[in-house]
Amino acid sequence: MLKRLRQLPRDGRDTLFLLLVISWLVLPQVARLPLWCTLLVATLVLWRAWLALKARALPSRWWLLALLLLTLAATYATHKTLLGREAGVTLIVVLLALKTLELRARRDAFVVFFLGFFTLLTNFLDSQSLLTAAAMLLGLLGLLTALVNANMPVGKPPLLLAARSAGSMALLGAPIMLVLFLLFPRLAPLWGLPADAASARSGLSATMQVGNIAQLALDDSIAMRIRFDAATPPSAALYFRGPVLSDFDGREWRPLRRQLPVPLRLTSELQVAGTPVDYQVTLEPNQQPWLLLLDATTAAPQVPGFTTHQNADLQWLTDRPVTKLLRYRAQSFPDFRHGPRQPVAGLQTYLALPPAFNPRTRQLGEQLRREARGDDAAALLQTVLERLRNGGYRYTLEPGLFGQHSADEFWFDRKQGFCEHIAASFVILMRAAGVPARVVTGYQGGELNALDGFFVVRQSDAHAWAEVWMNGRGWVRVDPTAAVAPGRVGTLQRLQAQRGAIANAMLGRFSPGLVLRLRATWDAVNNRWNQWVLNYSQERQFDLLRAIGFSSPAWEDLSYLLIGIVVAASLAGAAWTRLERQRSDPWLRLLARARLHLQGSGLAFEANSPARSMAVQLTRQRKDAKAQAFCDWLLRMEAQRYAAAAGPSTSLATLQRELQQLIQAP
Repeated sequence: MLKRLRQLPRDGRDTLFLLLVISWLVLPQVARLPLWCTLLVATLVLWRAWLALKARALPSRWWLLALLLLTLAATYATHKTLLGREAGVTLIVVLLALKTLELRARRDAFVVFFLGFFTLLTNFLDSQSLLTAAAMLLGLLGLLTALVNANMPVGKPPLLLAARSAGSMALLGAPIMLVLFLLFPRLAPLWGLPADAASARSGLSATMQVGNIAQLALDDSIAMRIRFDAATPPSAALYFRGPVLSDFDGREWRPLRRQLPVPLRLTSELQVAGTPVDYQVTLEPNQQPWLLLLDATTAAPQVPGFTTHQNADLQWLTDRPVTKLLRYRAQSFPDFRHGPRQPVAGLQTYLALPPAFNPRTRQLGEQLRREARGDDAAALLQTVLERLRNGGYRYTLEPGLFGQHSADEFWFDRKQGFCEHIAASFVILMRAAGVPARVVTGYQGGELNALDGFFVVRQSDAHAWAEVWMNGRGWVRVDPTAAVAPGRVGTLQRLQAQRGAIANAMLGRFSPGLVLRLRATWDAVNNRWNQWVLNYSQERQFDLLRAIGFSSPAWEDLSYLLIGIVVAASLAGAAWTRLERQRSDPWLRLLARARLHLQGSGLAFEANSPARSMAVQLTRQRKDAKAQAFCDWLLRMEAQRYAAAAGPSTSLATLQRELQQLIQAP
């Protein structure tokens, strides 16, 4: 088989290599592409490979037109649109495969190359992990190799030669890319991956890995609009309740997956007081069966066309996901109590902690419980909140990714985070101290639009807080983020997904010690990648400017610095090119050798004297035969360089031999 591949003509060999690169670019997207798309692309690639191996003619354009129409129809049937991210990626992948069946000229090859570059970029729409980046770097080198090979002269140059040239190009471009990465201003909405306009977005999730809400905090799209019948409640009361997360496996928070005992499950013992707040909500599509309402709502909201119910966690749900704009009315009581007032079976569920995670936090909780001298939940709560206020903790724009022991890192190492870090770490510490606690997600705050009187809640208002159970009071809302940053301002960012099952299965073949070492190494590498690449934000750009002397950096300073570096690099490159040309030009080296010999014989020349000037000066100073021979040689040197078009001239090799003879002549 290898012998047959070596015997292929250049076109066939180059086509097979290009198909291999295309397959590598499409492979990471297989899990996200429709099944028909994957099968069609595989069929087209195999068909084109067969044509290359057999040296068969390419199909007619009518075949390509029919396949294109079929692709458009299938894409529309799958995605209900030809626009948007998912439909666009499907079309790009199929068009790339189709274009390989039209490789009749170099222009067609260039179209395939650039479609390949675009397909490469689409892989980052769904994942920016280190593995994805490494795979796409390999794909980039493959595309560059194919592009260089297409521009190489006729014959059959080895692919290794083209790969070396491609690698050199990538290395030469790396400093430029690094400077652009560090200094190109990250301005919304120009920076970041575009969202799909054809699908709805939500700031909440049924589960929470620390960082879930972070990504959507960058999204200023509207989650819902509210019109209050009377005055708007104070900001401290504007908690719109979403999923309640009570089950923690060490990495992820989820709603309770097992049934609670009957006394706790059948009654929430909701009691309200004070004046109710009446309002109307216009909810944007969120693809979830959640009604976002103020705490706490006793009567079912008026939702036309939906059946609603309230679970034991006070969350209101509909009988189907909200897929279109939904308007409903509700009445809530900001002053309320809920949950059992006395200890009942089932509260132990809210004390559960996985034993292999956060050992230092568990130890701290036990210590706080001993110091409280009893089960005084209120005293423990105040101790923890006081620690948050005065322990050097801060609310940050970019806390970076946390490892296995996220609560330990927050409480003892980093002492910084956003609402998810703070709420989750707070709940873990309270449980370790013997106080039942859980995480509540939703939206907090918003802004009043003075033009139409609606209160606007955006995806960036997504928030996470806590509830702790106290004897005689039931569940009590506690927002630990308010203890760290009462203003709760900042831009948040989603965290990295955990390792998949395939990687776990592969690592299971090795010894436990080796697995632990590999895991530690991989975590360290991923942490660097996450810290310095994925989490490199505008805030870190400003930190870089402060480190080099800017007192109050802004994005304009980034632009000026970037332009200055580009201009300086361009000038340095031009100077280096000129110097390198002088050093590497064989004609200049030969002339410099002649000048050096004449200077050694007592003649004085300028450092950059041209050949004719040297000949004129030599004629004036000497009249012997050797001087005349040197003059003739210098004039032939000039003609070889500047008068080659006028007729045959002496070759550079001949001039080099003649100079050697002149130097050796007596």
